[in-house]
Amino acid sequence: MKTELPLIEPSELKLLLAEAKVTLIDVRESVEYSAEKIPSGINIPLSSFSYEKLPETSQLIVLYCQTGRRSQQAAQKLLATGLNIQQLRGGMNAWQEAGYNTKINQNAPIDLMRQVQIVAGSLVFLGTILGVFVSPLFLIMSGFVGAGLVFAGVTNTCALGMLLAKLPYNQRA
Repeated sequence: MKTELPLIEPSELKLLLAEAKVTLIDVRESVEYSAEKIPSGINIPLSSFSYEKLPETSQLIVLYCQTGRRSQQAAQKLLATGLNIQQLRGGMNAWQEAGYNTKINQNAPIDLMRQVQIVAGSLVFLGTILGVFVSPLFLIMSGFVGAGLVFAGVTNTCALGMLLAKLPYNQRA
C-alpha cells in the first residue's frame, strides 16, 4: 500500500531549519551527499535506510533526495512508525531552484549518474568496436547494456548505479 506523505515547500523548510525545529534526512547515496547537500542534513542512504538508523528526535522529520522519488520510497518504510514525517517537495532540485544555500564539496567523486553514463557508454562503444573488428559475438555486450538501460528506465531502478555506489571511492562522505 502506497500512501502519499505530506509535502513541505522549500521556503517553509528554510524557516524551520533557521529555527532548529526540524531534523533533515538526506536519503541520496553517500557520493551524492558528499558532493552537495543542504546544510544540517543527515545522510541515511536509501540503499541502507531503516527506522533504526534515524536519530532519536521529537521534531518534525523531513526527508529529501534529488527529486522526491527516493524520499517517497524511504517514507514508505516509516509509515507505520507514527513519526511526524514530511517530504521536501521537489527535493534538492527545488531547494536549489529557490536559490537556497547548499554546501558543495569540490573534491567529491563525480555524480553517480555521470558514472553510470560513462561506464554504460564505454561498454556499448567497446562492444561495438570489438563486434566489428574481432567477433560479432561482442555485439551481445552492447545489447545487454542497452537492455539494462531500458530496464532501469522502466523500473526506475539502476543496478549499475547501485553497484557503482558500493565502490570505495563512492563510500567516502
